[in-house]
Amino acid sequence: MIHFLKQKAENLFSGYFALVMATGALSIGTHLLEMHTISWILVFINVLAYIILWILTLTRLIYFFPKVIKDLTSHLNGPGFFTLVAGTCVFGSQLIIVVHIHTISKFLWILAIILWFIIMYTFFTAVTIRKNKPTMSEGINGAWLIASVATQSVSILGTLLAPYIGGEKQQVVLFFTLAMYFLGCMLYLNIITLIFYRFTFVEFKFEALTTPYWINMGAVAITTLAGSTLILHADLSPLLNQIIPFLKGFTLFFWITGTWWIPLLFILAIWRHGIHHYPLSYDPQFWGMSFPLAMYTTSTFQFSKALGLSFLLIIPKFMVVVAIAVWLFVFTGMIHHLMRGLKNGHFSNKRISNWNK
Repeated sequence: MIHFLKQKAENLFSGYFALVMATGALSIGTHLLEMHTISWILVFINVLAYIILWILTLTRLIYFFPKVIKDLTSHLNGPGFFTLVAGTCVFGSQLIIVVHIHTISKFLWILAIILWFIIMYTFFTAVTIRKNKPTMSEGINGAWLIASVATQSVSILGTLLAPYIGGEKQQVVLFFTLAMYFLGCMLYLNIITLIFYRFTFVEFKFEALTTPYWINMGAVAITTLAGSTLILHADLSPLLNQIIPFLKGFTLFFWITGTWWIPLLFILAIWRHGIHHYPLSYDPQFWGMSFPLAMYTTSTFQFSKALGLSFLLIIPKFMVVVAIAVWLFVFTGMIHHLMRGLKNGHFSNKRISNWNK
């Protein structure tokens, strides 16, 4: 058993917790849209996925710690570790919204904050002080925005937990989640500037258009959700009440930005797979496409509720179909990949993917 776990964990894709992110976001979205059967099925799948991924991650930490450090401090693979933070928080949010359990979510939130500090400062310190750095075209891609996604996910889960925390601690929690929201906004604006520069002024081959570029949209989708969640809980904090107009305007700004990205990303996907016939075989990076679509569905629903724009509800009712279809496509591909490995008697011990293939 230990040998089996070691074999699977040695080269575990650093961003595999995007599976938990995508499944959790879709479960919340379908719950809000009263598709409860689908939502609960996704809960059970996510519980299993979260536990398995943590078993593999801990196995890798124990037996292959040098490889973990090498990946964490890499320009290419380091950003994937932020999915541990985001996956943990999205899972915690799923337990509160769908299952109505907040006790476990408190522990998940604390775990996510600890992971956030470790990964955030280890990664950015490493890429800053490294002597030999890659070029922009080699070193940066949409996966870097998971740093912003992780930060916003901490904000969302903390805000959802605030009603269950009494006294002065509640105000501290809400101030912290507000601070994380603005920090996530800062990270997005900084990183997306570099990514947009790469898109428009650096040679961009279709092979380089990996699915994590969908996080260009996913990061602003979760930022929209974080802002909407703060607005919906503003009655718990005098500070939030004072800045509601600013929060509404800033959240609208990010929702519009995320909406703008969607047609462009679909056009570029057609350019890559339709015109250049790049294969659509399973790759764990595909969860980096499933998550943004699910998150945009969920965030638009909560955004329309927070700003009282009921006419926008038509968007999540349509987008949830797209999000479910993409999730099923990626999940089916993953199951097929796993079954083929079992049929052959083993899984390849070679890393399946990195964030900038």
